[in-house]
Order: sequence, then structure tokens, then C-alpha cells
Amino acid sequence: MGERRTKGWGEPGEKYWSEQQLFFALKVSKAFDLSVAVDDLFIQEKQASGKNIKAILNFETSSNEMVLVKVGISAISAENALQNLSEEIPHWDFNKTLSETQSIWEKELSKIKVEASDKNKIIFYTALYHSLLAPYLYNDVNKEYLGLDKQIHTAEGFNNYTVLSLWDTFRAENPLLTLIAPDKTNDLVQSMLAQYDQYGLLPVWPLWSSETNCMIGYHAIPVIVDAYFKGIRNYDVEKAYQAMRTSAMQDNFGVKELKQYGYIPYDIYNKSVSAALEYCYDDWCIAQMAKDLGKMDDYNYFISRSSGYKTYFDKEYKLMNGFSSKGSFRRPFDPFFSSYGECDWVEGNSWQYSFFVPHDVQGLINLYGGSEEFVNALDTLFSMPMGMSGHDVPIDITGLIGQYAHGNEPSHHVAYLYNYAGQPHKAQQRLHEIMSTLYTDRPDGLCGNEDCGQMSAWYVFSAMGFYPVNPAEGIYILGKPMVENVEITIGNKLFKVKTAGWNDENIYVQSVKLNGEVYNKLFITHTDIVDGGILEFTMGSVPGNFGDSVLPPSLSEILSE
Repeated sequence: MGERRTKGWGEPGEKYWSEQQLFFALKVSKAFDLSVAVDDLFIQEKQASGKNIKAILNFETSSNEMVLVKVGISAISAENALQNLSEEIPHWDFNKTLSETQSIWEKELSKIKVEASDKNKIIFYTALYHSLLAPYLYNDVNKEYLGLDKQIHTAEGFNNYTVLSLWDTFRAENPLLTLIAPDKTNDLVQSMLAQYDQYGLLPVWPLWSSETNCMIGYHAIPVIVDAYFKGIRNYDVEKAYQAMRTSAMQDNFGVKELKQYGYIPYDIYNKSVSAALEYCYDDWCIAQMAKDLGKMDDYNYFISRSSGYKTYFDKEYKLMNGFSSKGSFRRPFDPFFSSYGECDWVEGNSWQYSFFVPHDVQGLINLYGGSEEFVNALDTLFSMPMGMSGHDVPIDITGLIGQYAHGNEPSHHVAYLYNYAGQPHKAQQRLHEIMSTLYTDRPDGLCGNEDCGQMSAWYVFSAMGFYPVNPAEGIYILGKPMVENVEITIGNKLFKVKTAGWNDENIYVQSVKLNGEVYNKLFITHTDIVDGGILEFTMGSVPGNFGDSVLPPSLSEILSE
């Protein structure tokens, strides 16, 4: 048994330190002689502490004899690590352990069954597997875990999770879990509320028992709101709402400036526009839950904040741009500029962030002057040169098609925006290009950082033919399937996607049926799926006539209610 302490990625501070502690217990199936070395010097003792320790296990074995090793870990104690090991793998049957593990994965992966070419099936199930790897269970078999206050807590009535890469995963990974693993989603919400109790704020990017505060936004909020409106509510709803409100009213990370100015000035807060656009979306989510709970003053306040994206729309360039405390846009303005240093953007540039208004796409279209101008802007995004300016362009900006960057999350919803402007065939064309060129069946089959399942969850949704552009809205925008048939198991219901005429040339949707009836909407609802049914696509090689752009009301219509 032993312990390892590191001071890796985490948020330092006087109250909460970023040190991670890992206890372990190891069992072997055969007796051994133990030697211990410190700084490569052997010592007589059987225990030691320091920074460079090695334990050497010497076995007397016969030819081809197998020695089995089991290891348990814990964030609490070596004794807990031993208990975890003893209860999770009580036997020495390697093949049984392998079979049990395979059965668990087979059950999870079988929640979505697809028919496709061998290549596309490999890509799909690799993506689904990646989507289910994170977040990570973070409590022992006795339910103890180390909280962000560095105290030992017990997860009462839920499983505690860590590694919540929320800036990435709120977009598709978490909505995928609400669909195929709602119990886990409920555990995630309770884990977030536990962090709120221990830390005072909802998580941003928690790792182990530290808050890294990596990336921007308070994106625990859309995850909670999405769960709430999909009926996942086995937690204190009022507490969840207050935790969201507290996180949105803090004085850190540009929120103080947002409350003071009504926007975040670029000359006062670095990365202002990216942060502000993400806050606009999160605030829309809070407003929806506030309205449902009858908190109309909060609804009016947060729905107003959610429309703040309009402040950053520079009409001269028809792109988002930094806005100063003096009330003027950044000049000179370089929409290709991106930097780890002083910059209005986080892991992107103006082109990649100017389309991030998932809660009010019609409002964004209006800023561009209408659907035709909006489609022209999207066409330009995908067709312009891939180069960027800046002496230290973030390495995360990858998977480029023009200035569209699929290798990082801010672009993930963009191809679907053609639907909102009444040109779904252009969405279908770009989606086919992304899925067929930026996802492969090779070891390097992703065009960017997996980011705890988001890159793959995008593919899982898109390959089935739909995607949650606004993850907390309860609808999925239709795209084009990349597999021939899909069967999703949701409780005791089945939702099927069938595709007629699918091949690599027939990339355009000609018509759609839902439960046998002609269907002209460009979206389906979450209820459509969980109630079970059949969604049928008919494909062709030329753009079809499918799709009356029937989408949710714009923000302006919501405000006028």
C-alpha cells in the first residue's frame, strides 16, 4: 500500500489547495521478495517516503508461469483503496474479470444499435465509446470522497463524479447522457450541488478535488437546466436554481464588469467577447428555469442579459468584436487574430465565435440583415483561407474548413445554422464533409482534442441525423444521417432512424417521415424520441425540397410575450 501526492493542474488558493492525493493498494497472486530504492539507492526498510521511490518485486517463477496483479485506488486512504480492490475484484479469475468488463461495455454500447458500412460502424462505436469514458466516478465503494473543501464527505443517494469539462461537454456530450444515461445525469447534477456546498459556486472544470477554473462560462447551468426540463429532477430543485443564480451573480471572471456595464469591456477584461457570448447563453438558460419556477423578476433580468450578444456585433464588419468601456468597437480590428495572450477570444477568433448565439439564432440572423445575408456569411466562413494571425495562435484551433474549426468546440453547432435560414441542403453538404473527412477509422481519427467526449458526442448525434444546437431547449435540429439505420433504447421504448437511399453520393435529404407521416419540420423534440417512434430519411444526390423552416420562436418574440 502507498500514497502519491502531486501539485498538478488546479486552482491554487489560501482556502483550497490544488494538491492531488492518490492512495493505492496492490495485491499479487504469488509471494515475492520486496526491495525498496530511494533515489536509485537500495535501502533495508520496507517502507519509504520521498520524491523518487521504487518498489522492486522479485518472484520465483517457472517457465511461462503467470503472475496476476490487482490494484485499487482511493483519494481517501490506503485502507479504502484496499476495500475498493477487495469488493470490486474479489477473485483471481482474469478471464472472468475480462468477461464482466466486456459485458458492462456491451450493455452500454448496445443502447444505440446502428447498421452501417464497416468503416462507419467503427467510427460510430469508437465515438460512442469515447462519449462514455468521462466523467469519472469519484467516490469509494463505501461512498466516501474528498470534497473541494478537502474534507471527507459521503455521497448520500448518488454517485459523485469529477472531470467535468463543462465548456466542452455542455454542447453535445451532456445532452447525449440525458438521452441514454439519465440516471448518470442526475448524479452529475447532485455532484455539482455538492461542489456548490463545498466551494460556494457551481463547477467550471473540476478535477479530482480541485476546481481548475479552466475555460469560460458557467456551463454547469445548461446541464442542470437541460436535465430539469427533461424531467431529471431527483435533487433539490430550488437549491439547484439558487446555485445557478449565485454562480451567475459572482464578481469574478468578468461577471462584475457584466453587471456594472451591461457588457464586458475589452479594455478592462481580457477574453471579453468569448466570455460574454458564453454568458449570454447561460443566462438564457437561467431565465427559462426562472420562468418555469415563477421567478419572473429573475426571468426578466436574465433574459435581458441573454440578449447582450447584440452589443458586440460590429455592423461595419458584420462580425462580433470587442467593445470598450468608452462605448466603441476595437480598432484596428483583425477578425483572424487569436492569441493565448491579450485577445478578445478564447481558443478561437472572431470568425469562429461570431455565430455563437444558440439561444437566439433568429436574432442573430436579423443582425446580419436577413436570411440571405446570414447564409452568405456562413458560406464565407467555410470557404475563406484557413490562415490565422497572431504570434501565439492557440494550438486547439484545428480541423479547419475555411475558418470553421471543427477541432474545437465553439464551431460545433455552426453547420446546422443553415437550417434556420431556410437552406438545409447546405447544412447537409457541410455535415457530410465534416463527418467523412474529419472523422476516420484510423488511430488519429479525430481532428482535435477529444475534450472528455464532446468531439465524439458530436459525431454520435450527427451520424444519427440530428443535433442539439441549443442543448437546453429540448429539441434537435435535423441534419443528415451517416449510418443507414439506428435503434436507440430509452427505458422500455425504442426510437428508430431509418434511411432509404443512403450512400456516399446521396448526401441530401429528399423527404422525412415521423411515425409514418410526412414531416416538414427541420427539428424533432426530445419528447418525440423518448416516446419512441420511427424517423425516416429519404436521401438523394441533389438538394431536395425538404424543410419548411419551422423552428422555435426568436428571442424578440419571447420578450414580447
